[in-house]
Amino acid sequence: MKAQPIKIAILAMGGEGGGVLADWIVDLGEHNGYHAQTTSVPGVAQRTGATIYYVELFPREEGESRVPVLALMPLPGDVDVVLASELMEAGRAVQRGLVTPERTTLVSSTHRVYSIAEKAAMGDGRVDSEALITHAAQAAKRFVRFDMAEAAQASGSVISAVLFGALAGTGVLPFSAGQFEATIERGGVGVKPSLRAFGLAYERARVEEAPDTTSAIDDIEPAPRDAEVARLVERVRKEWPSAVQPIALEGVRRLIDYQDPAYASLYLDRLAELRRALPDTQTLLLCESARHLALWMSYEDTIRVADLKTRGTRFERVRSEVHAQAGQLLAINEFMHPRLEEICETLPAGLGRWLARPHWIHRLVRRCTQSGRVVKTSSLRGYLMLYAVASLRGMRRRTLRYELENARIEAWLAQIVTTSKHNPALAAEVAQCQRLVKGYSDTHARGLKNYQTVMAAVQKAGARLAPATLRELRDAALADEHGHKLQAALVRHALA
Repeated sequence: MKAQPIKIAILAMGGEGGGVLADWIVDLGEHNGYHAQTTSVPGVAQRTGATIYYVELFPREEGESRVPVLALMPLPGDVDVVLASELMEAGRAVQRGLVTPERTTLVSSTHRVYSIAEKAAMGDGRVDSEALITHAAQAAKRFVRFDMAEAAQASGSVISAVLFGALAGTGVLPFSAGQFEATIERGGVGVKPSLRAFGLAYERARVEEAPDTTSAIDDIEPAPRDAEVARLVERVRKEWPSAVQPIALEGVRRLIDYQDPAYASLYLDRLAELRRALPDTQTLLLCESARHLALWMSYEDTIRVADLKTRGTRFERVRSEVHAQAGQLLAINEFMHPRLEEICETLPAGLGRWLARPHWIHRLVRRCTQSGRVVKTSSLRGYLMLYAVASLRGMRRRTLRYELENARIEAWLAQIVTTSKHNPALAAEVAQCQRLVKGYSDTHARGLKNYQTVMAAVQKAGARLAPATLRELRDAALADEHGHKLQAALVRHALA
């Protein structure tokens, strides 16, 4: 049978060592009796399109007089091995037809680096990782996957070394583990951590354990030490059905973290009032309302944003994400653009309403907030500035924003009760409309506008509005932050 080249495609994002991995494979082949060639096609950006590296290996023959002509690009249906540094890139390879069930071994990390489109979506724009894995497993002859980013971090190396080890562990290339390791040693840079990553991935790929589908977290009963918090937990256990308790407890935890136990008690009071107004059979509606009420009551104001940005856990997370070593200095720049509206809403209600009215101080403050600013929270000055804003949490209940949000929450709860009397399924959709109100600054303003538009349609249509129609309107609002798709949906259903 005529010899055929081994065809390998590598999909990697910037900074992940895709070029190094391709060079290792070329070096591996050339030192072990193969012709080798690599080419690359860079993506548009790190997350809108990964660089595709393509390697072909062709066995040398003794006494050969001709050099084989190797291809420059992978062709759909004609690739033996695909290496993907991230799960979405594995999905892209499947979509391009590079992965086929007749011949392709797919090696991929299961971690996710979310795309700009996923992050910018008004709703949960994330692609379902389990669906990606299922589709990739069906498309490939063999699918080797595990969290390679975690393996790289554990070994102090980069993901290219992990991919190299996983490739060796599959056994699809005609080279031994020692030949792979010798290739890393010839590189001469970062040899020890690369060999650690290689060994870890090599063993993992050989074992190919099925992913554990059981939950890693057992149900743990909360046992708070604070007496006031303990009373709230006991109240949830005594007053609420078992189906509602996990959500209510998480709501209590979230709102204590957001404000204080008294605020969490207000959350339970509102839930209790809602429960009295609903039929006893509406457990699902009560669960949805409990979840979204906790989310709405923990709205993102300037105080919350400053609090989150000055927490010690955030500094630790950033250091972990950038792999900062002990003793390395880390600078964190926050790009902030508070509008006049945020300033007014952070003030006591009366003063905030006064500043919001047009007069010379209003115009002066607006002029000073036209452009954004950079706050360096890793510096003492920048940190203290945001820490001072976060310390305003004690006066949050007197702010204009608190007054506005409470009025909106009460109106939303009243709409749920009114709607549940004639259509409980529609009331559950109304409860989920809270998803439109989220974020901070301009994002919050756009989401609130869409929410108000949708609720106006609910009130206009009344009992004749179908739950599926409201769901369609909500999804349209989440799909387009500027409201164009929502307006089109309203026109389609004669609700504009």
